[in-house]
Amino acid sequence: MNMFVEPPEVFLHRDVVDFRKSINGLVGIVEDEDELERDAYTGALFVFCNKARDKLKILYWDNTGFALWYKRLEKQKFKWPSKVASEAFELTEQQLTWLLSGYDVIGHEPLHYQSAI
Repeated sequence: MNMFVEPPEVFLHRDVVDFRKSINGLVGIVEDEDELERDAYTGALFVFCNKARDKLKILYWDNTGFALWYKRLEKQKFKWPSKVASEAFELTEQQLTWLLSGYDVIGHEPLHYQSAI
């Protein structure tokens, strides 16, 4: 099943979220100027993770209302980027698929060296 066919954008919220929050609480995070500061009504996907990193919530507007998708892993943890500087960053559809499949979607940060010559 391919639930998210060509979403306009996919944003991952870096910090963990209290999973007692449902649609209204997550929309608040999306639109809060101290959090993501995005328009929740664009159809973009917003991905959130819990503290234990074994659950994901994906929030999106589907032109008739908000939808909330939930995934729980039974034995593993999601590879969640906790050391990235920005509060949120954009993923490609492929990166979202990798994340849902258990892969690290951010990878290594580039190193910048300068020759001593």
